[in-house]
Amino acid sequence: MKRLVALTLAACLALASCRAGAAERTSRQTAHAAERPNIVFVLTDDLASNLVPYMPQLQRMQREGTTFTHYFVTDSLCCPSRSTTFTGKFPHDTGVFTNSGADGGYRAFNAHGNQRNTFATALRSAGYRTAMMGKYLNGYQPADPVPPGWSEWDVAGDGYPEFDYALNENGRVVRYGHRPSDYLTDVLNRKGQDFIARSARAGQPFMMELATFAPHGPFTPAPRDAARFPGLRAPRGPAFNEADMSDKPAWIKDHPKLTAKQINKIDTSFRKRAQAVQAVDKMLGDLQAALKANGVDRDTYLVFGSDNGFHMGEHRLTQGKMTAFDTDVNVPLVVTGPGVAAGHQTSALAQNTDLCPTFETLGGVKVPDAVDGRSLTPFFTGDTVKDTRDAVLVEHHGPDNAVNDPDRPTRASGNPPSYEAVRTAHEVYVEYADGEREYYDLAKDPDELDNTVSRVPAERLARLRSMLHRLEKCSGTACR
Repeated sequence: MKRLVALTLAACLALASCRAGAAERTSRQTAHAAERPNIVFVLTDDLASNLVPYMPQLQRMQREGTTFTHYFVTDSLCCPSRSTTFTGKFPHDTGVFTNSGADGGYRAFNAHGNQRNTFATALRSAGYRTAMMGKYLNGYQPADPVPPGWSEWDVAGDGYPEFDYALNENGRVVRYGHRPSDYLTDVLNRKGQDFIARSARAGQPFMMELATFAPHGPFTPAPRDAARFPGLRAPRGPAFNEADMSDKPAWIKDHPKLTAKQINKIDTSFRKRAQAVQAVDKMLGDLQAALKANGVDRDTYLVFGSDNGFHMGEHRLTQGKMTAFDTDVNVPLVVTGPGVAAGHQTSALAQNTDLCPTFETLGGVKVPDAVDGRSLTPFFTGDTVKDTRDAVLVEHHGPDNAVNDPDRPTRASGNPPSYEAVRTAHEVYVEYADGEREYYDLAKDPDELDNTVSRVPAERLARLRSMLHRLEKCSGTACR
């Protein structure tokens, strides 16, 4: 009997020890995950806020996480914006202002040494598996080499049509055709899920950027979505086909009112854009499901954003971008993950300069002094953050007349000259290279209809000009 009691006691002690050991291991793993979380970044192309109502999975992310309502891009143009996102630097510090030529595109990005100083190079040096899938930078071709910092590379050149493209798959060029299964957004979706599964098995923290070409023109939807939203029209806000343009700068003030034919084309394009983002929205749901199926959902931050917005009829402009209007520079940014407040909205001014330092901070990497942005992690918890910025900078080189640029605008879509703009919580002030200026009081005029630069009090205008001129020359910590 004594022997039985002894055995029983020993078994209980062993079981307790095992449970304690398991609990300790789980605690260590949880702590390790908190220190080295995974990051999945979905970056869309030309996705404006007016498409969010057609994306139920993105709306689910908003309910489960935090939305940055005042998130802006440094330039409403693909390559300058993406260069900023990779490096955390303004265009005046990356040297990338356009999509091609001496001051833009993939070649300019490399010529300034930016490829060696991205969040990918920082995180990979810190032991992360890093994956880049989809669209990289304008001018990159599948035959070009894999840039430093990426352990997995599945990147296209011209993927805008969504079919009949090639991918550089880890240094090997693979061509895709026109079958439904070749639809590029779906291919990226499958590759992303596979990368999550392999990374989870490897037990190594990972960072993946999935950069879709959707909903960029020609606005090609997945075949299964091509009949969605019959009769859908573009939103008709107060700025749509604006009544009075006499106060606007010269590049836009003489635009005639939109014709019925132009409005019909805008409506058709908006419907196709809504159809095209269905595959992106499906991707968000599929990625979340893959994270959960592989047991890493609680250790992963999912970040959704866009490289720039898109105007469609506002201020008499047909479809396009590149302006300093909020339609073009204020885009969605939604984050879910460990410790992120659910259903929270923050109006703190944020910018795509902030994504690189945010990813580096999450990965436990020291943010380099040369980075212009600041980490957004303090805003994830929903707590009040006192140390916030007063303004963000938007800078653009134009007009854009490059024949080979997929974003080359028509006159009707708007092609502004070079400008620098400063955006505060309630104001926007723009200085053009030709000397013209714009000012909108967004508290009174959220649709930017009335350019009141001639009526701004001198003291206020001087403060805005001082902000602008400081930011347009800043570098590193001075920008924060």
